[in-house]
Amino acid sequence: MWSDTFKKVEQGLAQGPLCWVEVMESRGSVPRERGAWMAVFADRVAGTIGGGHLEFDAIDRARSLLRDAALQAGLPGQAGQAGPALAEHQHRYPLGPSLGQCCGGVVMLRFVLVPQGRMDMLRERLQPPRDCVALFGAGHVGHALVRLLCNLPYRVMWVDSRDSVFPEEEHELVQCEYSDPVQSAVADLPTGSQVLIMSFSHAEDLEVVAQCLSRQRQHGDLPYVGLIGSATKWATFRRRLRERGFSDAELDHVTCPIGVPGIKGKEPEVIAVAVAAQLLQRRSAAPAQNQGNL
Repeated sequence: MWSDTFKKVEQGLAQGPLCWVEVMESRGSVPRERGAWMAVFADRVAGTIGGGHLEFDAIDRARSLLRDAALQAGLPGQAGQAGPALAEHQHRYPLGPSLGQCCGGVVMLRFVLVPQGRMDMLRERLQPPRDCVALFGAGHVGHALVRLLCNLPYRVMWVDSRDSVFPEEEHELVQCEYSDPVQSAVADLPTGSQVLIMSFSHAEDLEVVAQCLSRQRQHGDLPYVGLIGSATKWATFRRRLRERGFSDAELDHVTCPIGVPGIKGKEPEVIAVAVAAQLLQRRSAAPAQNQGNL
């Protein structure tokens, strides 16, 4: 979970220095993508660059840099002010026989020493996820999906016409919005939101879909509109929306049923996994930016 990892880094840095390890570039088959990171302390690790021997070796290297910085500063156990040679370090890892990994790719890692208490050095690197999921409906599936999305690279705008259905506990990545009528919230969605519609009412669902299509017609800034339900439900919705003047091309922008095919079961948690997997498929389809000259 992003917020839990952030708290671990913040709490650990208040007690001592860390070495920030980040994937700078990669080529071929690799455990993690560019930008993946971990924060290495003397006695703990937050985050991951993929596990295995690559991660174990990187942790050892990071702790060696921390020890060297402490010795250079003359303060045993404290990183002090690391010299230029220690403040940042880069290392190239061929993922082959030398590491006992059969991925076959190459990873370039950056190691950056961060002194105790210098959280300001990490705030840009620890920005919350930018991909927004606008979820209409706080029923059983909605709750299961939000619990899952909080562990994935998304922030959630959660909308319902019933104010009492949201959990009492707040979460940094979830913005709960009471809206009556519920479809009026569509106008305030962040540009690029991926919309999931699963309210307690088919009538509400229809109005939210119609409002999303109207916004898409005007601005074209909702790349995904997903509706929970069967093919029969969508056939009925298509007919009613066509009567409102929406073309077949516009209606084809709606995904219904939602979720990756092949996952059986109607339990809320099962549906949530299928829907989250579909969102991740869409995210993975974006142009990759992890190729480099290594």
